Amino acid sequence: MVITDFLERNARLYGSEISLVELNPSEERDKVTTWWDFNLIESAGTDAPYRREITWKDFDRRANRFANLLLSRGLKKGTKVAILLMNCIEWLPIYFGILKAGCIAVPMNFRYSSDEIKYCLELADVEVLAFGPEFISRMDAIADNLGDVHTLFFVGKDGPEYTENCLELMGYCSSSAPPVALSESDYAAIYFSSGTTGFPKAILHNHRSLVCSCETEQNHHSQTRDDVFLCIPPLYHTGAKMHWFGSLLSGSRAVLLRGVKPEWILRAVTEEKCTIVWLLVPWAQDLLDALESGKVDKNKYRLSQWRLMHIGAQPVPPSLIKRWLEMFPHHQYDTNYGLSESIGPGCVHLGVENVHKVGAIGKPGYKWEAKIVDENGNPVKRGDVGELIVKGDGVMLCYYKNEEATNEVLKDGWLYTGDMAREDEDGFIYLVDRKKDVVISGGENLYPVQIEDFLRAHDKIKDVAVIGLPDARLGEICAAIIEIKEGMECTEEEINTFCEQLPRYKRPRKIFFEKVPRNPTGKIEKPALREKYCKGRLVEAQITG
Repeated sequence: MVITDFLERNARLYGSEISLVELNPSEERDKVTTWWDFNLIESAGTDAPYRREITWKDFDRRANRFANLLLSRGLKKGTKVAILLMNCIEWLPIYFGILKAGCIAVPMNFRYSSDEIKYCLELADVEVLAFGPEFISRMDAIADNLGDVHTLFFVGKDGPEYTENCLELMGYCSSSAPPVALSESDYAAIYFSSGTTGFPKAILHNHRSLVCSCETEQNHHSQTRDDVFLCIPPLYHTGAKMHWFGSLLSGSRAVLLRGVKPEWILRAVTEEKCTIVWLLVPWAQDLLDALESGKVDKNKYRLSQWRLMHIGAQPVPPSLIKRWLEMFPHHQYDTNYGLSESIGPGCVHLGVENVHKVGAIGKPGYKWEAKIVDENGNPVKRGDVGELIVKGDGVMLCYYKNEEATNEVLKDGWLYTGDMAREDEDGFIYLVDRKKDVVISGGENLYPVQIEDFLRAHDKIKDVAVIGLPDARLGEICAAIIEIKEGMECTEEEINTFCEQLPRYKRPRKIFFEKVPRNPTGKIEKPALREKYCKGRLVEAQITG
């Protein structure tokens, strides 16, 4: 079975039912369109209507049209086709159209600069790119120098002269399934690593990986056809799309929300009757801050049907979940651990029945194995810290065109995640930190995530990042970059006093007050912080006591 089989099944069984809804809260007009309504072309971009929707039948037909468009241009099985779009109702049909044509989908990060777009297109050997109006200026800068990219499709109205109008051309293509045979071993997609540890690497997956993600997600969260999934994170990332795969497998509706304001999230849950919401840590924090401060009134929204909130993509502070369950005591909560290299959600997962273990990432997910090993690949004793490794059908095939990096992380079918972890007496796994983020100070290993979780319990701290700074005496010292909650003031003395509860060697030696930078999937951009605070200087620690 391949991933496109699920779409065709849903079109056959639930054709007239709504599959996708797109909400644009910044638009006040209550205009509703379907994708193939040509009003869409007139209103594409910043003037999009507030709400758009598409049925399962039209979803499948649009995917077929895009697949046939690609085939009409002579594209062969295995050709790489990139997508550079903001979350929108066109995104998933185009993605599935690429797969139906036997091509390899290459989703692109919408935060990429022109140079990064060019780099990733070249790295993945992309030949065709579909992009939207938000990226015109970035594409203008590189359109004449894109190497093997020979076709640029524009998704919208009035594209640059070097593009072809994707939606208009699709109107002339057949809506029947293309005559392309697919197997689970066929290459399906190239995703890019988040770049938190360096420049992005291209991650190659096959159809078996995508199906594994479908089955894992639906098993973990028990989606039925009555569920409505609110998708806010970017679809280019494996996490968001693979969580949506639970809706694909169950034939249930999903809502794409373009915006992260707390009131927009609650309005979407209310109007669309959403039952499942996947959040990133910063959005959950903002929502709680807004509700607890009274800026947003929970009583104005209908939220009783909302049954599950889950978080992934980065370590989740236990203090955040405690606050959440106090605000929403009827909610189930889950957290999912995964990497783009392990096709997104759930190679390790907590489980809604294990809320008493908040702080853990959980146990091996459905159809997954996990171990914690030492530097020689041998299992460590329970309770000891080692590197987390995972195994399952969702493990990547390789880093595309990077054999050396592939061999570093793939060994005997196991993916070495680079995350340091420990296992408790009940078999639950706890992340300690990224292997590359461990701070070695005076011979002691310090794990920033542990210090960050401690600091987040301070009632004035909204977010925090801990990094190592070079030190002439100790090698490294810990520095805390602290983001204070809106409307509050905090001093370095207050933080130092609070940290007296920590062992002396774990206390941050430097405190900086500023906003904590996070990427679109919620991960702290520690390389950027190291670049700012470490480059070209040694920091003299203030050693006291």
